[in-house]
Amino acid sequence: MHLLEALILGVVQGLTEFLPISSSAHLRILGTFLPSGEDPGAAFTAITQIGTEAAVVVFFWRDIVRIVTQWFRSLAGKAPRNDPDARMGWLIIIGSIPIVVLGLLFQDQIETVLRSMWIVAVMLIVFGILLGVADYVGAKRRKLDDLTYPHGIAFGFAQALALIPGVSRSGGTITMGLFLGYERAAAARYAFLLAIPAVFGSGFYQVFKSWDEPSFFSFGDTLAATGIAFVVALGVIAFFMNWISKRSFLPFVIYRILLGTVLLVLLGTGVIAA
Repeated sequence: MHLLEALILGVVQGLTEFLPISSSAHLRILGTFLPSGEDPGAAFTAITQIGTEAAVVVFFWRDIVRIVTQWFRSLAGKAPRNDPDARMGWLIIIGSIPIVVLGLLFQDQIETVLRSMWIVAVMLIVFGILLGVADYVGAKRRKLDDLTYPHGIAFGFAQALALIPGVSRSGGTITMGLFLGYERAAAARYAFLLAIPAVFGSGFYQVFKSWDEPSFFSFGDTLAATGIAFVVALGVIAFFMNWISKRSFLPFVIYRILLGTVLLVLLGTGVIAA
């Protein structure tokens, strides 16, 4: 039963990680309705995100190789320091700092009180509304080449908010990008690339930290969930990048608000516990 639940959670992780609807919120909610009724936990969520982030590496492999190569070449003086790909490498490093610092400072709260279903419900609604507003008012004129270091830091703080289940890593960073005037595809592309160091760092840290600790899911269950999350996520990334090149985020906004509202009703009527 534990393996089956882990696989179901892995599928949901792969489906929701890159859509602006919060994968951590969906795992938190779904865990309540599975037969065990258990919260999968922050460690399980972080480790399975390794699978979805591996899908990002595969999907953007050429971009990543080019960025890493030019970044090292610029350090060695073999490429201009203002080379666009070398610059993107620095932007990813700088943008990753907020989530690393805040993740370490508030680790205990992230793994406990911030996983309250009340918080999840409110964050789904609030950040769903913010995404809708940003998508409506954003100029959508700036491209990735226009990305500045202050904007990279702003993206980084938006990504750090996703430490709270219900915010959404992609949703938070894309919302910031839209408010700053970036095109939908440009904001999403940087959001996906920016997530790579943070997700891999968090995931492997949790592997190391929880190796000898008792857990609801065994390491084998978690590994299976991570694998299936990788496969599902590959298809979702392709779908999402195609979607936002032609359509708005309105369906995701409506979904977030509806899900958050239903969750508040279930909590308020005592159907589920916080």
